[in-house]
Amino acid sequence: MNGTVLPRLSGLAGRAARPLFLTSLLFAAMAPESAQAAPRVGTHDTYTRLVFDLPKTAPLDVSVTAQSVTVKLGVRLRTEQGPLKAPGVTAYAVSGGTVTVTMASGYAHAKASVLPASGGQGARLIIDVLKGASVASVPVTPARKAVVTRPASTSALRRPRVVLDAGHGGIDPGMASRWVVEKEVTLDVALRTRAELLRHGVDVTMVRTTDTQLSTVKRTDLDERSRLATSGTVAAYVSIHVNSGSSAAQGIETYYFGQPLGGSNRSLAVAENGGGSTGEELTRQAANSAQSALGDILSQAKLSFSRDLARRVQASLVSATGAVNRGVLTDAFYVIKNPTTPAVLVEVGYGSHPTEGQKLATAAYRERLAQGLARAILDFLHTE
Repeated sequence: MNGTVLPRLSGLAGRAARPLFLTSLLFAAMAPESAQAAPRVGTHDTYTRLVFDLPKTAPLDVSVTAQSVTVKLGVRLRTEQGPLKAPGVTAYAVSGGTVTVTMASGYAHAKASVLPASGGQGARLIIDVLKGASVASVPVTPARKAVVTRPASTSALRRPRVVLDAGHGGIDPGMASRWVVEKEVTLDVALRTRAELLRHGVDVTMVRTTDTQLSTVKRTDLDERSRLATSGTVAAYVSIHVNSGSSAAQGIETYYFGQPLGGSNRSLAVAENGGGSTGEELTRQAANSAQSALGDILSQAKLSFSRDLARRVQASLVSATGAVNRGVLTDAFYVIKNPTTPAVLVEVGYGSHPTEGQKLATAAYRERLAQGLARAILDFLHTE
């Protein structure tokens, strides 16, 4: 192996602004009762997202005026109101089963949905306030019910853009076995994935389209790959790799940037971060960055979008291939170290396994991987 739109969440009072600043009205961390009233707020170039925790899944009815979004729910929440300091929204109010969000000038399009409890998270009301963006450009998790009102005109629609990173390339072959060479598999899967995404109206930026590298210096190569995740408006960044291990090791695993793993797993991060002393140094730097980020509850909120993408990718690939499910994990991979965009690194299989290695060598299996990966990205982008 060796591997948009992370919201910038607005800030708590007194915190300095960041290039992709991230803040959250984290009342849930302050008072248990308000966890079902005050929203968490995330912002991006084309939309602002508000997340309200719910006691259970509920039906909803949505209405939008030029100034506000009103959602009537089939559950009662604690009465509460307050200002909001994020692009497009100025205040919120919760009263019984009604949630009202006041929109700023220039924001007149909205989408609301209720997500059922899953993955350890309770039910949530999601309100996205859009500015000149198409619904498809907002990565909303499929919901029980969604209502879109006052969509943007065709001239204002923007296509979502995804970056596909075919791991390794050029002078760096990645893992190699008697069946496959990593750089060849990752490029083929990435090109097949691109074809499917383009067919569904998603723009794709390829880190590479041929057997080459971005730089012969590994640190520079990884820096340039990572930088593509924050170049313009990127909805998601996916780095594709092939794993290596003992002859018994097999299966697919997907990573997002976060708590570094210890033990034998750390060798994978070191290898993907360049190997040798360079890999050790870059892994240490990324690990320090992760520890710092995880000490900041705002950064944890930011990383949740990458975790969501990772879960979708893992589930879709396992479903498409029938491969062993090795799960969703976190580690300090340098190429996805700046979680300003939902970014994941996926190991599509073990090239060293006598059965899986032979599968990875076939066009049919690579196509199954590409279809599964594309489906996960499209689901994340809420694109048909």
